[in-house]
Amino acid sequence: MPGACVLRRDGTGLGAVARFLCTGCTGRRQAPRALHGRVVPKAARPGLLLPVSAPARRVLEPGHPAGAPMLGSPPEGGVLGNLAWSIGKVRITRIVEREVPIALDGLLPDATPDAVARHRSWLEPHFLNPDGTATLSIHGLVVESAGQRILVDTCVGEHVVPGFEELSKGGRHFLRELEQAGFPSASIDVVLCTHMHFDHVGWNTVHVDGRWLPAFPNARYLFARAEWEHWSDQRDTGFTPTLAESVQPVLDAGQADLVEMDHRITPELRLEPSPGHTPGHVCVAIASGGTHALVTGDATHHPVQWAESEWKMVADTDGAQASATRRRLRGDAIASDALVIGTHYASPCAGRIVAEGAGFAFRSQR
Repeated sequence: MPGACVLRRDGTGLGAVARFLCTGCTGRRQAPRALHGRVVPKAARPGLLLPVSAPARRVLEPGHPAGAPMLGSPPEGGVLGNLAWSIGKVRITRIVEREVPIALDGLLPDATPDAVARHRSWLEPHFLNPDGTATLSIHGLVVESAGQRILVDTCVGEHVVPGFEELSKGGRHFLRELEQAGFPSASIDVVLCTHMHFDHVGWNTVHVDGRWLPAFPNARYLFARAEWEHWSDQRDTGFTPTLAESVQPVLDAGQADLVEMDHRITPELRLEPSPGHTPGHVCVAIASGGTHALVTGDATHHPVQWAESEWKMVADTDGAQASATRRRLRGDAIASDALVIGTHYASPCAGRIVAEGAGFAFRSQR
């Protein structure tokens, strides 16, 4: 079963060769690529935790676009951290750009306090804060499979996003975070964007001498063909304003591949068609050594949507289709005992969907 030892920075070393002390055993590890080797029993499988400093306060000013989720300042004592999981021979590492509290019913209009209350017992403490808000994490995932490094989603980036200007301030420099975790940009083989909303394509490019250029010089960038064909022919609805800065330069550089929604990247890694949030949205399905995992993309934004599959998100292009997709993914995940890793879930970010009474719950995995 998937798992890893817990490691914490012990204060010595710098950057990619910082030393870490494993708190689950007594050994030391050096160089993050080697940090992922020790698998522990199911009962103790939290993944790798590399704490970093708390984020700066980030608040969206009044007057943000109607329908946009309300963002607030991070809770006191909040800590951003990288996590990692083992799925057979596959390694998955989370790299955080930012975490912010949100009013959950600003993201999911049906998630009123009364409606959420019936799930409070399993949402707390990780997915529901004491004040009733939830924490939205914006992060990328590095998947190491069959000798390749695949980066899934690239966060907000250096772009100023109309209506979300505060998200251009205070976040961690994602490329530096990748490098410090042992994944310099030149080492990434594939960049996969689950869809083209601005918070999933931002670090595709960097601004150099007045031009937007691919940030990962040796990578092939994968976009679902259906996703590109939709958004390249549609007026921006407020959630894809950075295509000209984050996607078009990659195509212009000849580094993009438009693929089918069931494209296989490695023998262990394939795309899972999951339309609804956007027409060409994909999840990532992982299978290795008899174990399974699913990276959600925005098929869900919060674990409560596994219990309430009909709860739509404000940016869904087809809410009914998104609900049907969640029901299908939920059934598949339960049947395969898949570890579900949420692209926007707060720490610990991963868990399993379980049947509970007449409904469903999401059990976080530490």
